[in-house]
Amino acid sequence: MKHIFNPSVSERVAKLEQLRDYLQKIEAEIVAALHADLKKSEFEAVATEIGYVQAVLSETIKKLPKWSKKRRVSPALINFPSRDYLLAEPYGKVLIIAPWNYPFQLSMVPLISAIAAGNSVVLKPSEYAPKTALLVSKIVRENFNVKQAVAVLGDAEIAAVLLAKRWDYIFFTGSVQTGKLVAQAAAKHLTPITLELGGKNPCIVDRSADIELAARRIVWGKFLNNGQTCIAPDFLLVDDSIADSLVANLKVEIKRMFGDSIQDNPDYGRIVNRRQFLRLKKYLETGVDVIHGGRTDEFDLYIEPTLVTVSDENSSIMTDELFGPILPIVTYRSQQELDKWLTRLEKPLAFYIFSNSEVFIEQNTRQYSAGGICINDTLVQFTNNKLPFGGVGESGYGAYHGAYSFETFSHRKPIVRRGSWLDISLRYPPYAGKLAALKKLLKLF
Repeated sequence: MKHIFNPSVSERVAKLEQLRDYLQKIEAEIVAALHADLKKSEFEAVATEIGYVQAVLSETIKKLPKWSKKRRVSPALINFPSRDYLLAEPYGKVLIIAPWNYPFQLSMVPLISAIAAGNSVVLKPSEYAPKTALLVSKIVRENFNVKQAVAVLGDAEIAAVLLAKRWDYIFFTGSVQTGKLVAQAAAKHLTPITLELGGKNPCIVDRSADIELAARRIVWGKFLNNGQTCIAPDFLLVDDSIADSLVANLKVEIKRMFGDSIQDNPDYGRIVNRRQFLRLKKYLETGVDVIHGGRTDEFDLYIEPTLVTVSDENSSIMTDELFGPILPIVTYRSQQELDKWLTRLEKPLAFYIFSNSEVFIEQNTRQYSAGGICINDTLVQFTNNKLPFGGVGESGYGAYHGAYSFETFSHRKPIVRRGSWLDISLRYPPYAGKLAALKKLLKLF
C-alpha cells in the first residue's frame, strides 16, 4: 500500500480561493486567448467559459467542507456495537485530458474538482487551442506546486505517453474514437475513468411545439461556439405538418441573431482549424440540399450557419457527429417513422424534445436513453450543477458537476469501528449447537 497525497480541507479551500482571485485578475488574458483560438466574442467567453468556471469555484469553496464530511451510516445489527461511516479520500494521481472546443472551461472545471477532492493532477490541455493551452499552463504553474498540479503541453503523441503511465484516475473529454483508446489504456491497470464524449444528439420538434420559440432556442443552441459543442443539437426531426413553418422561423432567427453580414459579426465564431473546416465542408458537397447558408471561407475558417435537408439516411452527415454549424433537417409523419430514425442511433450525450404534449414527451423520454434530456430548450441542462452531467453508452460514462464532481474524484471508503465491550461468541467455532440461534438471528435482517 502507498501513501496518498491528501491535503487538509482547509488547505484545499485556500488553494481554490487563491485560484479564484488569480483568474479574476487575468480575465482579459483568458478572453484574448479564446478569441485567438476560436474567435469567441467576449460575451460568449464570459458566459460559457470564464463565468462558469468562477461559479464552480465559488460553489466548491463554499460547499467543500460539507461535501468532505464523514457520512454516518446505520450499523448492521450483527456488528453491534459499532459506528459505521464513509470517509471521502482522494484517488491519488489524476490525469485530465481536456478538449479544444471549450478549452478553458473543460480544463479548469475538472482540475478544480480533482484538487477539491485532494488529488494531485496532471492536466493536458488540447494542442488545437494553443493560446488557451499556453495560458492554462501558466495558470497551473503560478498557482500550484508540482506536487499539487502540473500542465503538460503537447500533441497526441504526448497524450499517448501520458496514458501509458499508471494513474489512480483518468478524466477524459473528447471524441468517442479517442475515448475508446483512453479506456483501453486505463484497462491495463484497472484504472477508474470518466469519459465525457459526444454523440449524434437528436432534436425533435413535435406539431404541438411553440414554433417561434423552438426556432429561437434551436438556433442559439446549435450555432453557439460555431456549433462546436458536444451537447449541441446535431440534427432536427420535425413533424412534417410544421416543417415549412419551422424552417422559415429558423431563417428568421439566424438573421435576427447574426445579421446579414455574418462573417463580419463579432458574435459569430470560427472553426478551430483547417482540418475541421475541410471535414465540415465535405458534408456540404455530397448528398445534401442546402436550403439556407452554405457559404464558406477557408482562409478565415468561416462556415455560415447552414440548414440542409437529407434524402439518404445512411449518408455520412446522418451518421457522423457534425460538431459544426451545419444543421440537417429530417421530417417524419408518425411515431413509427420517428422511432425508425431514433433507433438507428447510439445513446447520445443529449436529447432534445420541443413539444407541449405531455403524452408525446412522456413516451419519448421514457422510451429513449441519453446522457441528459432537455425539453423545450437546448444546452441549458448543462447549467444546473444540482444535476449530474455525463454520457451513457457510447456517449461516455461517469458524471460530474457540483457535488457529483467531488464524488467523481473521491473514493468513499467504508469504515466500521467495532466496540470492544461486547463480543458475542456465536460467530466463533466450534459451531456445534449454534445453527438454530444463527437462523433466528438472520431473520432479524
